[in-house]
Amino acid sequence: MVVFYLLVLGTGIWASFKSKRKQRTSGATGMEMVLLGNRSINWVVGIFTMTGGLLFVKPLRERNCVTMLDSFHIKYGKVIMGGMSLISLLIDVVWLPTTLTGLGGTMSVVLDLPFSLCVWISAAVIITYTLMGGLYSVAYTDVIQLVLILGGLSICVPFVMTSPHTLDISQTLVNNTLNPPWIGQLELKKTWIMIDDFLYFALGGLGYQLFHQRTLSASSTASAKISCFAAAFVILIFAIPPMLIGAAAASTDWNQTTYGSPSPYERRESALTLPIVLQHLTPTFISIIGIGCVAAAVMSSADSGLLSASSIFTANIYKNILRPQASDRECQWVVRASVVIVGVVGGLLTILNNTILLFWFLCTEVCYIIIFPELLCVLYFNISNGYGAIMGVLVPLMFKLLSGDPSLGLEPVLHFPGCTLEDGVYVQYAPVKTISMLSSIAAILLFSYLASVLFNKGVLPEKWDVFKVKAQHSPVPLSPVGGATDENEEIN
Repeated sequence: MVVFYLLVLGTGIWASFKSKRKQRTSGATGMEMVLLGNRSINWVVGIFTMTGGLLFVKPLRERNCVTMLDSFHIKYGKVIMGGMSLISLLIDVVWLPTTLTGLGGTMSVVLDLPFSLCVWISAAVIITYTLMGGLYSVAYTDVIQLVLILGGLSICVPFVMTSPHTLDISQTLVNNTLNPPWIGQLELKKTWIMIDDFLYFALGGLGYQLFHQRTLSASSTASAKISCFAAAFVILIFAIPPMLIGAAAASTDWNQTTYGSPSPYERRESALTLPIVLQHLTPTFISIIGIGCVAAAVMSSADSGLLSASSIFTANIYKNILRPQASDRECQWVVRASVVIVGVVGGLLTILNNTILLFWFLCTEVCYIIIFPELLCVLYFNISNGYGAIMGVLVPLMFKLLSGDPSLGLEPVLHFPGCTLEDGVYVQYAPVKTISMLSSIAAILLFSYLASVLFNKGVLPEKWDVFKVKAQHSPVPLSPVGGATDENEEIN
């Protein structure tokens, strides 16, 4: 484990020196270098840092954005940008403890170390190399970390599959043997839920600043697009080892292992399946290799969230709202302070354990039902304005809350088609998350159009127009447009 951590830390320190040399030769500002790597990350490194987002690559780069929130500042002004920045900042702050919780739990199971010790060691390493090199360190350590996890888990798979306690996974694919079939069961009534989850996972990630930070740091728009295309295929390869290990876990007679019966699934320890499998189905030295690689992968996610939160606070809140006159050097120190503070807060929040995981699930839904449609509309619909943006937050939240949420103990008020009472709990079989997301898009466009009409036709006095809709174009049909927003639309 020490070797794995030193390898990652050493790569981060090397990348920090590389970024300093690059800054001296290119004459880039400190902020550009720390947050975007001087927009010089090549497509090979980029493949290891992102997996999608062709939709937003071109318009964000054409606007020369430092963060995705800059697009809201350009078009809607500081108020809306500030609100969206706070939402994104909260999401990133919650992201960090969830990754540290997973890392601490995994390491403590295999290495028999205290959970808190594992968390703080990992947090210290991540804070150190992120503090030293910014995006350069994060990007280059991502390469090492993801190569480690693919190689490490590939080494572990043969030992897991050939364990004397594990049956042939082809036999347990659809047959009831030791456990139910590991491939699961498709039910017609769950079709819309599966579609909902697919869209949620496919598009929800586009609401994270940590993703857009990578497309904005690419050396060119073409490089960013190549990275997206290639990473979409690479991620499928990375999914193979975890899938095989999960199938093996479902095909294992746990009563014959040192873990004992019942199975991890029956003990409600499904989230710890990977470390449990490595600990009980592989030799000790193999399990240490596997857990080291998993630790590296989790660190890859944690450092991205750490830098993303620091970027949002510095570029969008501190520089644009709190101290517009702040110098480049001052902003660099704010980035460094933010990295430390967010890292420490993330470590402290791990004591919430399952509660923080619940918050994380809720935040990822916020990315899908609010930030994704808001970003889509601000970049692709000229008609959108600040009034629509506000309703684009309120309407989907109302739909989500009225649809009920068992994790929050909320009973549904809106019963979509297929909603049934099962074991005393109402289950929505409609695509609730996607309905909420679409309601956000509809609300943004509808209320933006209404506000534009009311102010431009003089129905409402111009002094009430706090978002300066009169400065924008007159109402146009509600259809998407490509390219950059017209300069006349920009409201600062």
